[in-house]
Amino acid sequence: QVQLVESGGGLVQAGGSLRLSCAALLSGNIHSITTMGWYRQAPGDQRELVANINRDGSSNYADFVKGRFTISRDNAKNTVSLQMNSPQPEDTAVTYCHANRVIQPRGGYWGQGTQVTVSS
Repeated sequence: QVQLVESGGGLVQAGGSLRLSCAALLSGNIHSITTMGWYRQAPGDQRELVANINRDGSSNYADFVKGRFTISRDNAKNTVSLQMNSPQPEDTAVTYCHANRVIQPRGGYWGQGTQVTVSS
């Protein structure tokens, strides 16, 4: 059982900044979370990876980030954050936290999603 709780979404102007955070609430081995990341889904589109990060700090970013976003995590606290600098209107989407665990259900764990709206 893992519950992912996102926060920090909202309305931001293009060129501003926004920081999303996600906390994984879990029982058992609290150090068993492996990869954590962020996905987004705009209306009518498929869900797509924004960024993810491993326990050793290595990370992957979607090409559309273009150096604007930074993902980070705290292994001890089981949290992950996404710093969104210079967001653009095309970044408007519901953004979801995702996590994997050493032993997990098929597909891992998903948060409820948080709305990110970027105004021009």
